Amino acid sequence: MTDDVSRNERIKEASDYLRGTLADGLREEITGAIIEDDAQLVKFHGMYLQDDRDLRPERTRKKMEKAFAFMIRVRIPGGVLTPRQWLALDGVARVYGNGTMRLTTRQTVQLHGVIKSNLKATLKTIDAVLLSSIAACGDINRNVMCNVLPEQSRAHTAAIELARSISDHLLPRTPAYREIWLDGERIAGGEEEVVEPIYGKTYLPRKFKVVVAVPPSNDVDVFAHDLGYIAIADASGDIVGWNVTVGGGMGMTHGEKDTYPRTADIMGFCTNSDAVKIAEAVVTVQRDWGDRKNRKHARLKYTIEDRGLDTFRAEVERRAGVKFAMPEPFAFTSTGDRYGWSEGIDGRGHLTLFVQNGRVHDVAGAAQQAALRAIAHVHEGEFRITPNQNLVIANVPTIQQAEIERIARDAGLLAPWSGLRRNSVACVALPTCGLALAESERYLPDLLTALDERLAAYGLSADDIVIRMTGCPNGCARPYLAEIGLVGKGPGRYNLYLGAAFNGSRMNKLYAEDLDHAGIIASLDPLFAAYASERQKGERFGDFTVRAGFVAATGNGADFHANAGSQQQGATR
Repeated sequence: MTDDVSRNERIKEASDYLRGTLADGLREEITGAIIEDDAQLVKFHGMYLQDDRDLRPERTRKKMEKAFAFMIRVRIPGGVLTPRQWLALDGVARVYGNGTMRLTTRQTVQLHGVIKSNLKATLKTIDAVLLSSIAACGDINRNVMCNVLPEQSRAHTAAIELARSISDHLLPRTPAYREIWLDGERIAGGEEEVVEPIYGKTYLPRKFKVVVAVPPSNDVDVFAHDLGYIAIADASGDIVGWNVTVGGGMGMTHGEKDTYPRTADIMGFCTNSDAVKIAEAVVTVQRDWGDRKNRKHARLKYTIEDRGLDTFRAEVERRAGVKFAMPEPFAFTSTGDRYGWSEGIDGRGHLTLFVQNGRVHDVAGAAQQAALRAIAHVHEGEFRITPNQNLVIANVPTIQQAEIERIARDAGLLAPWSGLRRNSVACVALPTCGLALAESERYLPDLLTALDERLAAYGLSADDIVIRMTGCPNGCARPYLAEIGLVGKGPGRYNLYLGAAFNGSRMNKLYAEDLDHAGIIASLDPLFAAYASERQKGERFGDFTVRAGFVAATGNGADFHANAGSQQQGATR
């Protein structure tokens, strides 16, 4: 390895295929943390070391160690769980975690507050229901997403099969996870040549995300990810192949214009039989071409920008031994969830529930975690986590539908009237995320209440408007594809972005900077008024803000920062 690679590359190379000194660190009882190098490696095992930032001042004052605990992210391809698996994760949350479950924008479950001494017991419980956390984080292919598709059973079957196939094929082969967490024995000899045939000793330069989408729903936000598959169906509804997208990614850094979010390009069309080999080829090209010196420039989106789509496509074709056909036509209509009941082709029902910001917990008047536990005890179908942090109770026979709906209604799990709240997403942010600059999950519900008052004044309460908030610019809630995007700038301060397409095909544009609560409302109120009085028939809010001149339509890649609008410019349109 050369001398000018990033520190993380050296950690990975010296880790002995993700082992590091994790096993020794677990036995160290004097601290609730692990050493810094291992804190990087443990991400590959699906965990982040965190501390409760709300408690930092008091613990510092008392000269105590930070309140360290781990967040565990489970790998759940396509977000599909059995009721038994749901109950196991619910039990882990209550016994070993902070009592809550968090449904994420990558269709998985995060368990917060697991202390170091409980890690092995937690992961053994998860393993017992045929789940794991390996490769849910780190510089590797993470949880593979696919459309929830409650009303398209055949299409969902094909989508989830591809998602699982890609997930299995791109799993790391190191036995470190089983050795460290599940008390597996280390097999001596011959490992270095075969342990990681796809990734090698240093894995990928940065994280890698794959999604599978079936039009007309773009709930997975296919253009936000490194690699995407858009289903192409024949007249009978059978999927005959996939348009393949590459080079999407949402993260950036405030004030650094050489970092930016990017929507993916369509590379071409492939058949079902070639889809998995193309995934491997894309991963290995990024493994070899990605930037290992500068982690802020290490995602696939920058590789595409630097090398060009044509060059990248040619190398993928060479490695996969396939030739892409021209992309097939398709159309997306929305990125949101379809709430309430829908019927599959087998006559069973699918009930999409609303979970505010994905946080499953019991609060006064809304015992949602207990309600979902009760449903899991009687339900024989599936639990499907949506990319919008909600939950589908899938494949419910007619005889059970009334009872399951009653349980959900009593717990406040049915969708609200507010179109803004129905289409809201927030990242975790404070107090546990070490990157958070501002609140997100804990603040967005109150902001929505205030914004709903203004929308009601203009007769817009039920209108579907996509709003997403993050506590930092890294983009975990995909805010740059929201019609209203709010990105944390500092404590109580946010940058406001406007103008994304409702179907997820166009990013938004910076409109106003460094706004507090009152500033957000003051900025949006006149836009709501104008939208109510001036919109064209069927026009979405994001499209209106562009047509009316509040913001310019954003370009892709580095053009995201060009011609940013401003609150003052919009006021004088």
